[in-house]
Amino acid sequence: MGDVADDLQLAQEAALAGAAEALRHFAALAELPRELKQDGTVVTAADRAVEDRIRAVLTAARPGDAILGEEHGETLGTDGRRWIIDPIDGTHLFVEGDDRWLVLIALEDQGEITVGVAAVPAQGRIWWAVRGGGAWEAEVRDARIEDERRIQVAETGPARARLGVVPHWGREPYEAFIAAADERQWPVQPSLMVARGDLDLSLQTGGKIWDFAATSLIVTEAGGDYRGVDGRTVPGSGASLFGRSAQVNDIALEQLRVR
Repeated sequence: MGDVADDLQLAQEAALAGAAEALRHFAALAELPRELKQDGTVVTAADRAVEDRIRAVLTAARPGDAILGEEHGETLGTDGRRWIIDPIDGTHLFVEGDDRWLVLIALEDQGEITVGVAAVPAQGRIWWAVRGGGAWEAEVRDARIEDERRIQVAETGPARARLGVVPHWGREPYEAFIAAADERQWPVQPSLMVARGDLDLSLQTGGKIWDFAATSLIVTEAGGDYRGVDGRTVPGSGASLFGRSAQVNDIALEQLRVR
């Protein structure tokens, strides 16, 4: 087991390195080749280059740790620790020149997510959490993290829950929730807005462990509740809910069951 403060510092360093690589490609979008994966999602050379950069930082510092990345799969480790990487979360936003894409890095230690970092490079913003240490956000200026502040979910909500939905590749069994979302142009990923108290509930209608590992910890350390729609309480494949409380997620799950 590593020191959690050192692990956080490494995760932030890797996220900033990945962010710098991603921004280099983002500045030259017109020249960026794009492909479709078998599942219909977009992938680019930028996704692979960002994951390569993050892996290089992590491997240099923790050669015994496993790494699971969206683009390059899993590299096995020796001590029960695994870094989980989504190099560009929201590639469809990235290729459209939208600034809301993220770089996501989490550490799973002995089966438990202990560190999560979510950077929004094109906005110069970053969020993070360590298990038992709360959730935080800050600005990124000249590759430095500045003006950090602790965040927390809203203590109480309005009569009508403020809802954000992240549709997954346009194939949705959740039309009623999508229609009920308050707006579509979220300044950042709705799960992060739950963590900072701007939304009561976020539904992401599909994804893999790398889509949820970092943000699930950030939301729970901010005082919220993370749940898979299938009832799991750890990040994995499928739709996921991020709520300001367990009660909010319970209500949402009940609504999903009756539809």
